[in-house]
Amino acid sequence: MSGMLMVMAAMALGGPLSEKEILDGADARIQQHRTAEVVLRILDGGEPLPAGTQVRIEQTNHDFLFGCNIFALGRLGTPEANAAYETHFAELLNYATLPFYWWGYETKPGQPGHDRIDEIARWCKAHDVKMKGHPLAWNYVDPKWIPRDVDLAASLQMARIHREVTRFKDAIDIWDVVNEATAYDRQECRKNAPVLTRVIRDAGVGPYLRRAFATARAANPSATLVINDYRDEQDYAAKVLTELVDDDGKPMYDVIGIQSHQHGGAWSIRHIWDVCERFARFGKPLHFTETTFLSGKLGWNLAEATPGFDWESTPDGEKWQSEHAVRFYTVLFSHPAVEAITWWDFADKSSWQRAPAGLLDRNLKPKPAYEALKALVKGEWWTRTMAQAEPDGTARFHGFLGEYKLMVGEGDAVRTGTFALHKTTTGPIEVRLK
Repeated sequence: MSGMLMVMAAMALGGPLSEKEILDGADARIQQHRTAEVVLRILDGGEPLPAGTQVRIEQTNHDFLFGCNIFALGRLGTPEANAAYETHFAELLNYATLPFYWWGYETKPGQPGHDRIDEIARWCKAHDVKMKGHPLAWNYVDPKWIPRDVDLAASLQMARIHREVTRFKDAIDIWDVVNEATAYDRQECRKNAPVLTRVIRDAGVGPYLRRAFATARAANPSATLVINDYRDEQDYAAKVLTELVDDDGKPMYDVIGIQSHQHGGAWSIRHIWDVCERFARFGKPLHFTETTFLSGKLGWNLAEATPGFDWESTPDGEKWQSEHAVRFYTVLFSHPAVEAITWWDFADKSSWQRAPAGLLDRNLKPKPAYEALKALVKGEWWTRTMAQAEPDGTARFHGFLGEYKLMVGEGDAVRTGTFALHKTTTGPIEVRLK
């Protein structure tokens, strides 16, 4: 029985899929949800192509967002290191998370770090990389200058949300609005951010969330607003998602963001699938916003906890990282509710907790995980094909959802066209050659 038939049989019986069924059905689900059959109507000088004309079709981008934070862009010490970072990022990824942590973004009141974001945004636009801002509100550390008055601090927080979304609306239209609201009152937040933690506690989680999202929406009505959290169990739904609704009970968020840091060990296939199913029920796209797999010793904060400890990448660790990254991405790419996966961080040289979590090592060389993901994202899940014009001038092909170019002819006589294939595409796509 094929993988998809096994999945359909399990669903018909009403039982949960086994791990084997989840993996065996992945390729069929990917074909079902990430590809489409399309008819092209290709015009050359306003006339349909002659029957039998050969057409080369090449994908240039994915609809699906394969991303990473891009915090270290241009900040790696040498031109060679910066060039390596840029080259490898652009070769694999089409999505970048930009840093908006308030305590570092605005170290002095009224002096936000717009110039740094503009610098990153120019690079992303030049390389066709979509951008997300992260985060607009997170009470993990107070800005040093923030007033102790809770009402004033709350007003400043909302003004900051409005300012960033308005300032960058032509570049960034995806935002992590509030980060980790399920655990806003945990010990480190009370210690590091006593004022912003009190803002949420005094308002209540629900009212605070609704005010923050309403502020972001007013600043850019067409923005995609994400609620982001590391809790992947029912508490996320109970404490946050059910509270973040308007007066009519409609969600104020557009995307459910799910962190998936796996420093302590990889999620099981069952857990990956259950998380997708749990949150898909809310009817919103899922973004896996912060994904890590280590290529060295597993654990949390080992570099800080053990003086002198060198948290290095190892050959066995790199093999483990690669295998689990491929499995994780394959399951998520096969689930219809998932629209984005973001790795965290791109290189060991600048990684969170100084952990060997990067796709590049300390020398900015690709690890096996990078090569394995590239073989999927730009290989197995990437369309390069030939088509032939039919008597009515149309050409047909089956491909992954995304952006494309097509070419007719050879050498100096080649003519090109571009088009996009989306999940919502219907009917023939008209392409005019140039």
